Amino acid sequence: MPKFTYKAIKQNGSTISDIIEADNIETASKIIADKGFLLIKVNQERKSLWGSNLSDFFEKLVPVKAPELILFTKQFRTMLRAGVPIIKLFQVLENQTENNRLKKAIHLLSLDIQEGASLHQAFLKHPRIFSGLYCSMVKAGEISGALPDVLDRLIYIIEHENKIKSEINAALQYPLIVISFLIIAFFVLLTFVIPKFVNIFIKAGLELPVPTKIAMFLYKSIIGYWYILGGFLIILIIAVFYYLKTEQGQYVKDSLLLKIPLIGTLLIKAGMSRFASIFSILQASGVTVLEIMQILADTIGNKAIAKEFIQITDKLEEGHGIAEPLSHARYFTSIVINMIAIGEESGNLEEMLNEISTHYDSELEYAMKKLTDAIAPVLTIGLAFVVGFFALSIFLPMWDLTKMVK
Repeated sequence: MPKFTYKAIKQNGSTISDIIEADNIETASKIIADKGFLLIKVNQERKSLWGSNLSDFFEKLVPVKAPELILFTKQFRTMLRAGVPIIKLFQVLENQTENNRLKKAIHLLSLDIQEGASLHQAFLKHPRIFSGLYCSMVKAGEISGALPDVLDRLIYIIEHENKIKSEINAALQYPLIVISFLIIAFFVLLTFVIPKFVNIFIKAGLELPVPTKIAMFLYKSIIGYWYILGGFLIILIIAVFYYLKTEQGQYVKDSLLLKIPLIGTLLIKAGMSRFASIFSILQASGVTVLEIMQILADTIGNKAIAKEFIQITDKLEEGHGIAEPLSHARYFTSIVINMIAIGEESGNLEEMLNEISTHYDSELEYAMKKLTDAIAPVLTIGLAFVVGFFALSIFLPMWDLTKMVK
């Protein structure tokens, strides 16, 4: 939608300069008049193809990272506690923020609030920056009148999740690098090294052994049909990419990940830790159980586990407690179910959820260590296979050539 810059006089006599979005200049003028402003001038913003539009495109590709969001939320909380007016607060945050995407979002937040929107309604307009969990926490803080305290809990959640993601990424970074180099080495040896040796062996009249024949078959397939293989690979990647964007594709992918040994266990434990910590904090913030389940379904990060939350919500609407529906859920462990049942019976559900979160944090660290320990022998076997295959492909005929020379 086009943007229009305008200058107008407010009812108190002061002038205002701002930006609004409208279909055309007449609509923009009407919107300004409906606000009770006396319009002085209005102009449509002009953007060149290689200027602002290109800049906006690249800004959208740059995500707002967790540390930037944490810093924004901490500054937001601190100034709220200090009693800074909300419009002034956003102006300060806009000036101090370095990320251009977040800076623009803060500017739009300020405009929406000036137009009468509530905080959580303003945040909801930027789902790629502020998650459903973030907006729900802000809404709970607005309703309860304790927004700074709710933001404290929100900061804990973001920091906690960022820590878990960083640890998982760190655990998987080394094997991904090794696997990438193994694949590169395989293709380099197959396309550049093996053919040169095979030419020597053929000129010498040697019968090529099976490993060498397999290597040459792979080489000829790649060289002779690279365009077919390349086209098929591109089509496959595009098809998988778009399939994984669908609800069914995400569910299938996440279900398969949960079935992989070690990795599946790691993801389930991360999900249980996230479930317990978010549930505990949202409940303490005054969010209803049904809303909590909906928020968890949107933010848990795994469609297979999220489906369980949707089914649990249906049971909760029928009047069941939390523990009983969880006992029929697929991915919830007995320790989670039993501790929640005890928490419900004793009236200390929040405390039990904190215990579950702490327990699964330590379990997650152990699972990551176990995964890291298991990766080393798997990579060693993969390396041995690649080296052994090419060694046999070269040295078996080399041995026959040596015997022929003797």
